[in-house]
Parts: sequence; C-alpha cells; structure tokens
Amino acid sequence: MMIKKISSTLFTALVILSFSSNAQIKDLSFEEVFNKPAKDILNPMPIYRGWADNNNYIEYRMEGQQSKPYTVDVRTGSAVQSAPAQVNEATVRIKNNDIFYKDALGNEKQLTRDSILEKNPTLSPDGSQVAFTKRNDLYSININSGVETRYTNDGSDLIYNGWASWVYYEEILGRSTRYKAFWWSPDSKRIAFMRFDDSKVPVFPIYNSSGQQGFLENTRYPKAGDKNPEVKMGLVNLGSQGIVWADFDEKNDQYFGTPFWMADSKTLWMQWMNRDQNKLIIYSVNPVDGAKRIIHEETQKTWVDWFDGMYFLKNGSGFILKSDKSGWGHFYYYDLEGKLKKQLTSGFWRVAQLLLVDEKAQEIFFTARQESSARHDLYRVSLKGTDEPVRLTFGNYDHQINLSPDGKYFITTYSNLSTAPKSALLDNKGNIIRELANSKGSAYDSYNLPKTELSYYKTRDGLELPMTVTLPLNFDPSKKYPVWISIYGGPDAGTVYDRWKSPLGQNYWWAKEGVIQVAIDNRSSGHLGKTGMDFIYRNMGKYEIEDYMDAASLLKSKPYVDGSKIGITGGSFGGYITSMALTYGADVFTHGIANYSVTDWALYDTHYTERFMGTPQNNAEGYRITSPMTYADKLKGSLRIVHGTMDDNVHMQNSIQLIDKLQDLNKNFEFMLYPGERHGWGGKKARHSNQENVRYIYKNLLEKPIPAEYLQYWK
Repeated sequence: MMIKKISSTLFTALVILSFSSNAQIKDLSFEEVFNKPAKDILNPMPIYRGWADNNNYIEYRMEGQQSKPYTVDVRTGSAVQSAPAQVNEATVRIKNNDIFYKDALGNEKQLTRDSILEKNPTLSPDGSQVAFTKRNDLYSININSGVETRYTNDGSDLIYNGWASWVYYEEILGRSTRYKAFWWSPDSKRIAFMRFDDSKVPVFPIYNSSGQQGFLENTRYPKAGDKNPEVKMGLVNLGSQGIVWADFDEKNDQYFGTPFWMADSKTLWMQWMNRDQNKLIIYSVNPVDGAKRIIHEETQKTWVDWFDGMYFLKNGSGFILKSDKSGWGHFYYYDLEGKLKKQLTSGFWRVAQLLLVDEKAQEIFFTARQESSARHDLYRVSLKGTDEPVRLTFGNYDHQINLSPDGKYFITTYSNLSTAPKSALLDNKGNIIRELANSKGSAYDSYNLPKTELSYYKTRDGLELPMTVTLPLNFDPSKKYPVWISIYGGPDAGTVYDRWKSPLGQNYWWAKEGVIQVAIDNRSSGHLGKTGMDFIYRNMGKYEIEDYMDAASLLKSKPYVDGSKIGITGGSFGGYITSMALTYGADVFTHGIANYSVTDWALYDTHYTERFMGTPQNNAEGYRITSPMTYADKLKGSLRIVHGTMDDNVHMQNSIQLIDKLQDLNKNFEFMLYPGERHGWGGKKARHSNQENVRYIYKNLLEKPIPAEYLQYWK
C-alpha cells in the first residue's frame, strides 16, 4: 500500500536549490507582481480544444488581447484561422423568462410566450424538440409547430418533476446540471425524469438581512439522519399523455444516481443505492411498462461511489465501467447482461479518465496515476488478452491529454514542479512528432523566482504521503521562517501533484516576504486509492487532521522553521480542517483562517455526510470525536472564523455554534461575516477577503507593517 518515495532526506534538494537561486539576477517589484507583470518570464500557452477531424486539431492562440482559433494539420503543422465550432450548432436559451431557439445559421425564434419562467431548456438529440421545466412540471415544445406538451400536473413548492431536490443537485446529479433532472432518449422519442417529493424533508431557514425587514429563505435541506426526499423515475413518450413509472417504491429509504439510456433507446439503465450507501445496483428498466432487472451489483464494507459514466460498445458486446472495489480504481469490461468479460487494468494504482474505446483495434486509451500517484500519464490496453497497459507519455511529468477522435495522435501539455508547461504532438506509439509550445519565457532565468518541490512525510502509523514546499527567496537556513499551509482535505480531493505552479503573483510575494508555503495531502486524498479512503469510514476528520499534524510536526522539527508560527487556511472542508487544526491539533498549529467551515457533521447534508459517517443515530461517538466543538477548550492559538450569511451549502449555523461554544469557554478568536454571500464569494467581498487574509499574515506571521504599496493597491 506504500506509495513511491522520491527522497529519503526531506528538503535537502530544496535547500540546495534555494542557495543556487542567489545567482539569479533580480527580484520582481511590487508593481511587477500585482499591477504590470514583467515581460517574457512566462509565455501564454496555446489552448487545445478538441479536433476538427482525425488529422486536424483546434488550437486557440493569444493574439494581442484576443484568443483566436486555428485549425492545425498534424502532419505539416500548417494552421488556418477558423471560426469557433459552436457557431455551427443550434442552441436554446432563456431570455425574459421565455425560451429562444437559434439555428445553426444564427436565425433566432421565440418558442414560449408567457410570464412564467421556463428552466433548463434542452434540445432533443434530433434537434426537433426542446424539453424544459416550468413551475416544477415537465414540458416539451416542437420547434417547428410550436405545439407545447405538458407531461406532469402536480408540480408545487414540494413536488418537483424534472427539477432536482437540493441534496440531489448538490451531491448526486451535480451543480453543473443546474437542477436539471430529465434525460432525452437517443432517438428523441422519450424523456426520463425524476420526480421529487420534499414534503418530509426538514425546512432550514436562511436569513437575508436586506431592506428594513429582512426575510427568510426557506430551503428543504436534509441534515445527517433526517428524512430524504421521496424519489421515483418517470418515463414519457414525446407529445403524448401518460407516465410510465419505473418499478421502485418511492417510500423506501434509497437514492437514485444519474441514469443512462441505451443507444437503441429501448432500455434505461438506472443506478440505485441503499441509504447506507454500501450497496449499488444497476437496473435495466423497460420504458414501456417500467419493469426492472438487475444488471450489475457492487457492495463494499465502507461505501460505494456512483458510476459517473459508463461506455457502451457500439457493437453491442458490452460496457466498460470504472470501479474501486479492489481498493484501487480500475476499468472492467462486462457484457450487456452484467457478466464480467475482463478486468482491463489492475494493481496498486488508479485509472483516471477513459478517453477512447477503439472498437476496431480492440483497445482503450485512458489516463492513470500508475508511474506516480502525483502525476497523470496516457496509456492504452487491449480489450482482449492479458497485456499490461502501455505507457504512451514520457518523462517524469504530469500530462494533460487531448486525444484525436481515432486515437492515432494526441497532444500533451506536460509539466512538473520544476518545469514550466510545454506541449507536444505525439502518435499513438508514443513517438514525438513535434514540440508545439513552451511557456518558459526568454527572461525567465533573469529573475530570482521561488522554487516548489515535492517531498514526502510519514504518518504516525507508517504511511508515506506527499506535500509540496516553497521556500522563501534567498533562503537562509540560519534564520527561522513562518509556515502558511493551504488546505482542502476532503475525501478523494487531493491537491498535491507534481504539476507546475506559477511562481508569480501572491505566491511570489509571500516567498519574497519570507513565508514558507506548504500544501499537504492526507491518506484519504486519493494517493492511496480507495484503500486510503477507507481509513476514514465513520471517523471522517480524525485521521486527516492527525496526518496534517504529523506533516506539520516534521516541518517544526526543521531548524529554519519558526514553530510558533505554523498557520493553516482553507474553505469548506478546508475550513473544517482548519478548525480542527486549531482545536484538536492546537499543540502543533498556531494560526488559522477557517472559511465557511463544517463544525459538526450532524449539521451537513445526508448524502455526503452519511456516505462516510453513517447517521448520528448509529454513530454518535464518531460524530462527537470528529467535531472541532468537542475540542474547543484546547484552542490557544489565533483562529479567525469566516462565513457568508446566506451560505446554502454549509450553513452559517456551523460557525455560529462553534462561536457560541468558544464564547462559553471564554476563548479569544476573530469572526468575519459576509452579508448575503453564499458558499464562497466574489466581487467586492472577495477583494475584501483577500485583503484581510494579507493583513492577517503580516500581523501574525511576519509581525511587520503592511508595505505602503499594498495599502495603495487596495484603494
């Protein structure tokens, strides 16, 4: 289960590199960092956005202040400026509460004409219809005739047809859906939709302080252990009345994931999961009568994740899905009855994206973290036989891949922490055809720039996990420097990669001012696969904060680290970790800014929380030992708590309850709220937040006045 170790002596390379940086010629001024960037340090990289065909890729190049598209021939490199691809596509949009359709030639037509807001207009695959929701009912409209069909009639403040309940939007279907919960069949003749009944879901009030009276925004939000929405799947035939309901009892305590239509539109595959989330079943549902049959089952001792996609082979021989049931994410090839034909990959490493299935050549192309858990490479492997995956990329780099439609060519944008991004064109044997771009500018070596290095730390129970460290400019090991750790820390949400990080901007400024900047990943962050994530089951937060404490303790043991100034910050899960760091980890961490934090998992939603923790009813002790409120009496450092008053995801209730506890304990802390802001903020509030973070670091870690240039910059 151990991952590869790069260096046995932590930071040795860092120290050598930082001394050699003294040979650099000049530093950047405040003006060059924040207002007028110095020229030719880094070149803008082209952006590769798909392929025009098998032999021509689309490249966006910066020309002056504009990004312009070019079609480039892979064989000759010749480029022709081209129109953006989306110009040739029909689109639909909402304007003034109505739906407007624009054809491929740019001709626009208004489809609806009423005062009621239509939502999520979605073109049918054949381009003849638009499906949408209105007042929580499902509709479609014929583009040519204008005939509108209403499929449901019970939409209300509690019943939603084709419009997701909050917990499904946030945790299952995803925010990118914008609450859309309906799906066209490939033949454009049917629509599958979810119907939600929120009547038993508790109401959470969010206060808006605007105006003289203010008002409440009431949200149906199920917190851990609460009642979930009742859900069922309906199927309708285009333009006709009547609903076929899939054969599930909506009264059961269950979840449904994103469904998948089969290519022939004759069946809908549905993902079902029990409330405990340790069993997932894929059912094939007949849209004619709603009858279901089991295709695939998966059970794990901890939890099972939804399948975020599966590939159906066009020849009808089966499907490919990614599963972590072995403890590591791998691809499996099944026939259409759910019988395993072949496990395509295996080992103590994780696949990432399935990019292409070449059915003719009987092989797949995919990215994976096989060489190192901190890097991505491109591989191919056969759909038959027992061949090992073939690596197509090169060097010790992280590769971002853009593969041609037929898999014969690919573009990689590659980098590591010491190599600025480059891009190259290769064939599917891994041979480099052409180097395409290099972001390292002609003046790069003329400046004294900070270096970031990948290192590993050991946990108290012997695991090795990665961290990145950026030492200050002109580093002097005889001095002591403060540490500032930026964190997220959620399950399978690692941030430590051997991938380029810009040495410019705020990162440069803190290096110049003498701050050691650190990022750390814990055991559940993905480097150890599902095997590492399983540690946290029913104890989410305990192992993670102890891992961070072990990493920070290693930092504190270095003679050049000021152990009285170990700061940490993060938002959401990162805010939770920061709150734990200053309470549970108070003997290690001394300063922290906790943004929109969970402070008790009982205050967060059912689906996310219970996946890792179970319910408060069946895991009371787990909830107790993972809450920073349990350890509030240990706070002795400087903690700033920050929250938006209208956060609909992590409610400000979390911070208020922690504040209440700290006040009762007569603890010193700081609190900043942002009126009307949701989960995070932008605009003027983001500017203010950034400004206050800078002030905090100058006051508490650097203990010196803010430079006059900064004060002027904020005006």
